[in-house]
Amino acid sequence: MKTHSLNKVQDELIGKVGTPERDVFEYELQIDIIGQAIKHARQQRHLTQEELGKLVGAQKSQISKL
Repeated sequence: MKTHSLNKVQDELIGKVGTPERDVFEYELQIDIIGQAIKHARQQRHLTQEELGKLVGAQKSQISKL
């Protein structure tokens, strides 16, 4: 069985570093990670989306997109 490095697999499936496809993938991944971190922190503090929105000056609809 042949093994492949993670970098090689990523290059083949997502695109090489610096290509538009890879840049979009990495940007969307970072946004998702940030959203999950915010959600986790909100839930740990037992806040609703609406309560968090009031604390940070955003509407619930903006929070729910995370």
